[in-house]
Amino acid sequence: MGLDFEENARGFRSGRSSFSPVTLFDVSRQRATTAGQVQLPPESRPTRMDRGTRMAFLAAREAMAQSALSGGNLPLIVGTSAAAMPLGEAYYRAALGGEGGRREQLGRVEFYQAQRQMTDMARLLDLSGRMRIVSNACASGANAIGQAFHLVRSGRAERVLAGGYDALCQLVFAGFDALQALSPSGIPRPFDAARDGLALGEGAAFLVVESAESAKSRGAEIIAEIAGYGAATDVHHLTQPHPDGDAALATMRAACEMAGIAPQQIDYINSHGTGTPLNDVAEGHAIRRWAGESVAGVKVSSTKSAIGHLLGGAGAVESAICLMALGRGFIPASLHVREPDPVCVFDLVREPREAELHRVMTNSFGFGGANATLIFTREGLA
Repeated sequence: MGLDFEENARGFRSGRSSFSPVTLFDVSRQRATTAGQVQLPPESRPTRMDRGTRMAFLAAREAMAQSALSGGNLPLIVGTSAAAMPLGEAYYRAALGGEGGRREQLGRVEFYQAQRQMTDMARLLDLSGRMRIVSNACASGANAIGQAFHLVRSGRAERVLAGGYDALCQLVFAGFDALQALSPSGIPRPFDAARDGLALGEGAAFLVVESAESAKSRGAEIIAEIAGYGAATDVHHLTQPHPDGDAALATMRAACEMAGIAPQQIDYINSHGTGTPLNDVAEGHAIRRWAGESVAGVKVSSTKSAIGHLLGGAGAVESAICLMALGRGFIPASLHVREPDPVCVFDLVREPREAELHRVMTNSFGFGGANATLIFTREGLA
C-alpha cells in the first residue's frame, strides 16, 4: 500500500487493493501467483539485513521519528513468523550444490537467525535496550505489542518499541499453496459466502508503547491508548480454529474486561478475517457470541482483503491500521465481497466508510492456537 503511515492511511481510506504478480521468486508451479508485494526503495547503505528486516527497520525508524526518540536504552519487542527465511533458502540451495556458493554459508547461518537480524536493526537505530522476539505464527505482532503494554503497565519499562514483520519467501508461499490455503485467483474475499482462501502479503509496523506520564512529560504526540489486551490458546487443532471460536471469544472478552468496556462500546473490529472457509466462520461465531443482542450494530472488516495476510507481521500492521482509522475517522473495507456469508450477522463494512471512532478492536489468530485481541481508544486523551 505504501512505505509510510500517511501513504498507507490514504490507501485504506480510498479502498485500494494492492495485489500484484509475484516477482521475488518463481511461482509458475503454484496455484496462486499474486501477493501483496512491497516495493522497497534502493538500499542506502551496505547491510546484511534480509528483505523483511529492511521493512522492519523502515517502520521502526518512522515510529521513533514520529515519537521524537533518537535511540538509547529503549527495549525492543518484535513479532515474526518466517523471519529471515530467504537466507535459509539460500543456504539450502547452496548446500545442494546450486547457486550461491559455499563461501557465504557461515554468514547465511548467522544472519538467518531472527535475533541476529534484530541486533543489526537495533545497531542502526542506536538502541541499547533489552530485546525480545515473539514467534507464535500469525498472532506474533499483536502479542509483541501486548507484551510491551504489560511491561509499561506494570512499571517495568517507561517505553518500549514493539511491532512485527514478515516478508514473502518461496518456502512459505509454496507451503501455504501445498495446504491449498491460498485463493487460486490470488484475490482473497474474507467473509464472502464463496471465499476460497487467503492471499499472502508482506510488511511491517512498529509502535512506541509508552506510559501517559512519560509521553506527556516530554511533549510527545499521543495517538491512542491501549485500553485492553487478551491472549488465549485454542487447543482444538494445530491449524484449524474451534468451529465456535472459543479462544477468539476468550481474548475478546478478556480485552474488554481489562478495558472496562462492553461490546456495544466498540466502534469497529479489524477482524483476523483471512478468507479461508474455517477461519471466517469461527471468528464470525465468536463475534456473535461476544456481542450478543447488539451484534447487528458491530462494524467489522478485514484489511487482509486489501494487502493480504502478513503472518507474523499481521497483528502489528493491523494495529497500525486501527490507529489510522481512529485518527482519520474512517472504517477500512472488506473488499471483493460478492455475497456475505450467513455468519455475518454483524455490519460487514464492504466499502470505506467515514465514521467517528472512539474505541477499536483488532483480532489476531495463528497456527498452533495462538490468539490475541487488542483494544485502542482515543477516549480521555488530552
